[in-house]
Amino acid sequence: MDYFYKKERDPSVSKFFDKEVLDAWSKFNSRVFGEGKLSKKEKELIAVACTYLTRCPYCIEAHTKKALKEGATKEEIAEAIAIAAALAAGATLAHMNFALDV
Repeated sequence: MDYFYKKERDPSVSKFFDKEVLDAWSKFNSRVFGEGKLSKKEKELIAVACTYLTRCPYCIEAHTKKALKEGATKEEIAEAIAIAAALAAGATLAHMNFALDV
């Protein structure tokens, strides 16, 4: 499959960012996706839905792979994506008055 984005990211771009900030994000991200009240599978399904809202192709691929690894089915992944689509559409409808009030 051809992708519209460069499949491999260049890790050297990290040198332009504050290392402490990147390390703090990495630690936070690891903690969020670690053991907790939600299972890792549930967290990854939530992440799949969120990645469709943020529209990050790298995150879509990574969290889908992680969800599958944690035991999610393709049907569960599709349902999570449908939830994201419903929420995105709902936000559009909820805010329709902003344009129409002009």
